Amino acid sequence: MDAVKERYSAAAEAREEALCCPVDYDPRFLKVIPEEVLERDYGCGDPSAYVREGETVLDLGAGGGKICFIASQIVGPKGRVIGVDMTDEMLELARRAQPIVAEKTGFDNVEFRHGHIQDLALDLDALGQWLESHPVKSAADYKILSGKQAELRRTQPLVADASVDVIVSNCVLNLVPDHEKPQLFREMFRVLKPGGRIAVSDIVSDRESPAHLKADPALWSGCISGALTEKGFADALAEAGFAGVRFDKFDHTPWQVVEEIEYRSVTVTAVKPATSCAARAEATALYAGPWASVTDETGQRFTRGDRVTVSGDTAARLRSGAYDGMMIVGEPKSSCC
Repeated sequence: MDAVKERYSAAAEAREEALCCPVDYDPRFLKVIPEEVLERDYGCGDPSAYVREGETVLDLGAGGGKICFIASQIVGPKGRVIGVDMTDEMLELARRAQPIVAEKTGFDNVEFRHGHIQDLALDLDALGQWLESHPVKSAADYKILSGKQAELRRTQPLVADASVDVIVSNCVLNLVPDHEKPQLFREMFRVLKPGGRIAVSDIVSDRESPAHLKADPALWSGCISGALTEKGFADALAEAGFAGVRFDKFDHTPWQVVEEIEYRSVTVTAVKPATSCAARAEATALYAGPWASVTDETGQRFTRGDRVTVSGDTAARLRSGAYDGMMIVGEPKSSCC
């Protein structure tokens, strides 16, 4: 984590070519963004293309704010964009550009917040303000600090439960330590509204990175050895509760090859199933094809053309936009309301 912070702190001051893949963005949205932000953009895709007018968007690892500023124009004045980043220098760059973009667009709907994307409950700015008058000098002070962190997470969360329509991220999730990645995906699920979705551009590998590559700070901070495998990324989302996990963009040409392991850019989409009472009532479902049969995330098998009764939870998943054109779900058989 220190290597990541140090490298991206430096990258906020001067562009580092090794941190980015070539990406074509819609030039209409770049005109209002300051050149220093465009020069210090480090990504591998364009998740802003999945954003819609009027939505509340959360960008994980917002960096200098490029994706946030693009998304702000798409969602318009009725929408809202929240960018979260841990690096002080990147936040300074983004916050410096914010009023410039707002003046050019005619509205200010972007907010940059200081925090770790794997802990979206803890506001580091709020914690920092408290620490100014409560320095930690002893073990007793540390216990008090731990209590304050818990209090802040509970009473003043950086991002509240079920408050976001769509989460985007651009080549950042791989930088989170492996042991914290499960928490990262759980946090993403927590802050999304029921029916909300994600569009994450990131680097994945075709095979597991061995320990010696993971221990290399240059490879890790360079968005290489911290990458999940293709299957590992999809499984992690499913385990966190997401449905309809899909590789919507897949670069066939690897970005990097290290020790015969291919690291490539993908954009993955998924949804958080709706949980309203009516949406979760038992219903019938029919798989429309094109395969003879499919197996869903929970192991339930659907045969093309065969109408089956499914639980309310399964019906809620299948009604999500991720399955459009594939599943035909009937009206609820009864109401639990």
